[in-house]
Amino acid sequence: MIFSAFSRKFHAQMSKTALIILAPGAEEMEFVIAADVLRRAGIKVTVAGLKDSEPVKCSRDVVIVPDTSLAKAACDKFDVVVLPGGLGGSNAMGDSAAVGDLLRAQESAGGLIAAICAAPTVLAKHGIAAGKSLTSYPSMKEQLVDKYCYVDDKSVVKDGNLITSRGPGTAYDFALKIAEELAGLEKVKEVAKGLLLSYN
Repeated sequence: MIFSAFSRKFHAQMSKTALIILAPGAEEMEFVIAADVLRRAGIKVTVAGLKDSEPVKCSRDVVIVPDTSLAKAACDKFDVVVLPGGLGGSNAMGDSAAVGDLLRAQESAGGLIAAICAAPTVLAKHGIAAGKSLTSYPSMKEQLVDKYCYVDDKSVVKDGNLITSRGPGTAYDFALKIAEELAGLEKVKEVAKGLLLSYN
């Protein structure tokens, strides 16, 4: 029993961490799939409401309750910061000074930053990862081509500590790629198998 408790504590200390920012108007599929897949991979996920910890209405009126507020979560360090898409959510994150400060700190520390769908525009607004290769929802391309090396033909693009993806239909690929970076390929293959997905 003592060994078991010690083992749990040891593994808890060793687990990787993810912060997912949830803003009003976020794309719920992209949010839920990222949170779910990362947790299945053994990653400790914290969901932070952009403004506070009150329930957040997403783009299709699904309401999700964050674990905490961004203001509180920003005091901690995370292995990855994940930005779900959705036009409303992305615009809100792009207008948030707190998100900009968090992303700059994450970038300076060499931590992973992951953004999907419209959320890569948040990176552009805050001056994050300039010059790197990325992708996004196709209609966001015009806002990104001047600052980044835009990739049209891949569902997920990784360039250093930046991971980006295109939209709801690529959300599993996006989440699995983040999980691979944090938990390793074998664990991700195990998670994908349980989801009836293939992952190479």
